[in-house]
Amino acid sequence: MNLPNKLTVCRVALIPFFVVFLLYPDLTKYSNYIAAAIFIIASLTDYADGKIARKYNLVTNFGKFMDPLADKLLVCAAMICLVEMGKLAAWIVIVIMSREFIISGFRLVASDNGIVIAASYWGKFKTTFQMLMIIVLILDIPSDAFRLLGEGLTYIALALTVISLVDYIFKNRETLKEQK
Repeated sequence: MNLPNKLTVCRVALIPFFVVFLLYPDLTKYSNYIAAAIFIIASLTDYADGKIARKYNLVTNFGKFMDPLADKLLVCAAMICLVEMGKLAAWIVIVIMSREFIISGFRLVASDNGIVIAASYWGKFKTTFQMLMIIVLILDIPSDAFRLLGEGLTYIALALTVISLVDYIFKNRETLKEQK
């Protein structure tokens, strides 16, 4: 297993630790900071594994499948926990997760037709803002400015989620017509 794939597996392995520290704040008075640190480390492995895989031509079928899945698992686990904690509205999470299922299904149909749908800039912006939103909501620093930052990031992430969905469908609409 190459380094990018090990980083992807590491990201998945960090999720249970992240969830425990996030949902059980009584473990230590620093639980939310530990959860945020784990989330940040896991998020950085996403950046690192892709950069290393492309730079050293280490792209594998495992990586193509697991990297986006690991991202979705990490972000969705975080958002579900934030709903449980009352820091994020369930409807926002439903919209974001629905987009992920729609795009995954769309990619499966494309793959079945021999077409690979690459990540778009809108999708990358969406992921970045979702991760920033999650970090700010986890830290939950008691100040009006920080609360406004969290709300702003939430609605930017939500808007980018919808924009990236429309972008993927529009750019790849012919894929659904091209059946084997």
